[in-house]
Amino acid sequence: MRDTGVVRPITAGVMTGLVGFTSAFVVVLAGLTAVGADAGQASSGLLAVSVTMGLASILLAVWTRLPVVIAWSTPGAALLASTGGVQGGWPAAVGAFLVVGALIVVTGLVPQLGALIARIPTSVAQAMLAGVLFQLCLGPITGLAEDPWAVVPVVIVWLAALRMAPRWASPLAFVAAAVVIGIDIARSGAHVDAASLAPHAEVTAPTFTVAALVGLAVPLYLVTMASQNVPGVAIMKSFGFTVPWRRTMVVTGIGTAAGACAGGHAINLAAITAALAAGPEAGEERSKRWIASVTSGAVVIVLGVASAAFVTMVVLAPAGVIAAVAGLALLATFAASIKAAVDVPGDQIPAAVTFVTAASGVAILGVSAAFWALVAGIVVRAVLHWRRPLMATPVAAREDD
Repeated sequence: MRDTGVVRPITAGVMTGLVGFTSAFVVVLAGLTAVGADAGQASSGLLAVSVTMGLASILLAVWTRLPVVIAWSTPGAALLASTGGVQGGWPAAVGAFLVVGALIVVTGLVPQLGALIARIPTSVAQAMLAGVLFQLCLGPITGLAEDPWAVVPVVIVWLAALRMAPRWASPLAFVAAAVVIGIDIARSGAHVDAASLAPHAEVTAPTFTVAALVGLAVPLYLVTMASQNVPGVAIMKSFGFTVPWRRTMVVTGIGTAAGACAGGHAINLAAITAALAAGPEAGEERSKRWIASVTSGAVVIVLGVASAAFVTMVVLAPAGVIAAVAGLALLATFAASIKAAVDVPGDQIPAAVTFVTAASGVAILGVSAAFWALVAGIVVRAVLHWRRPLMATPVAAREDD
């Protein structure tokens, strides 16, 4: 069959969607569950965030003819998992998701806000992310202690894939976990209700509490911006594409708000998987790489429709397996965050203070450790750099529409 120039973009798009979804959906479910969602609400949240990010990818790619890939906020989901329950429960978490969507829209419309976010010291932002990820990255270790026979195969597959096909390490670890779970279900004779596998959306009326807004919405917004949107712009720029900042922020902000009441936490520019759609793997014809983003969006929507089945599998998993998969999926992000946090010699102490504060998981006045970690890091850095420039150079340059 003659290659018309669309085969490689379509193939890259399928790979982008599969890798993006299977490598991190367990983190999304863990985050939603931690802040109060039951199994049905977590399933609804996974469906909502999959559909909104898929539609946003398709819309932006067709609109701009650029390989703009939209993803859920994996660091944001990890933040939810480390934060745990908030005052007001699940409805308050939903209210926080709505506020995050509004803040992202405002960031696109008010250039000064985006510039302010970009001026948060990279060392402090990355140290906060590393601290948030730390407990989750212990999952493989705690999983091995809980059920070594179930977790060892997952770790072996992940390590082998990391050596031979690094991009597929997390998805293949998930496949290994699915096999382990299937064997355990067959052996135990657990009953799976077919009706529970049907996709569904559960709408929750939001409530707004100070603790949820300060301790959840603000850190979720900052993590999403600093760890996804800003790096996403930089990665696209490395391939010669300039992200239409205003349009992207408005679309992802509206998408976040649209999915919030169904449980979706946040969508944003893809960072790591963006390279699959924007790079040479999507074909030599740069003008057709936007097709990869459209394909990726369609794949993610299809996978999102199976959200209830994924939740059922997670619920029936042996102890420690899902935590291990989530931890393995986040190790690369954790390593990159640690490196970025200590990369500037003069910022190592502020970064260390930020990291240990976030990793402690201790909430003060009902506000999450992630927020206090950011405050502590910036204060310590301000004291140590008194009468010196306080803010780091922006992580990535961006251009407005």
